[in-house]
Amino acid sequence: MDSYHEEVLKGLRTAMEAEMTGHAFYKNAADSTADPKGKETFLRLAQEEMGHFKYLKTQYKSILEKGGYDFTQHPTDEAHKHASGPIFSADFKKRLKESHFEISVLSIGMKLELDAIAFYRSCAEKAREEKAKELYLQLAEWEQGHYDAFARELDNLKEEYWRVNNFVPM
Repeated sequence: MDSYHEEVLKGLRTAMEAEMTGHAFYKNAADSTADPKGKETFLRLAQEEMGHFKYLKTQYKSILEKGGYDFTQHPTDEAHKHASGPIFSADFKKRLKESHFEISVLSIGMKLELDAIAFYRSCAEKAREEKAKELYLQLAEWEQGHYDAFARELDNLKEEYWRVNNFVPM
């Protein structure tokens, strides 16, 4: 196998590991939150990350066994259409004083998603095939949707969260 394909495989392994980390993180968040809408949202995000993992694994196996990407399967955009809605229920703000975990999940989730976006964009820049570039850019776009949803929710909650907890932002 040439050095280009070895580098692609290395990148795919890194991406699969990141998707599994995201899956575990969101699954843990779903198991730990008391908010029903948050639980539903985090479970959906965990499923999306697992879908990304499976798709990347398909590409990994195809490159390893056939020497190229498998573009016969394509992940669906359907699951990613939910990113525009709120993450938590309307009642969540009433419990905001005790919601340190959930606020932390938003912040950590944003960091995970930013890292994934940067990584997938880097893979797209390095890709030789146009379809491979499109694949990585699509993954980056989906992760951007996750990031944007977290950022909107955190922006919506942070002033009230700071107020009820007597925090003074620096």
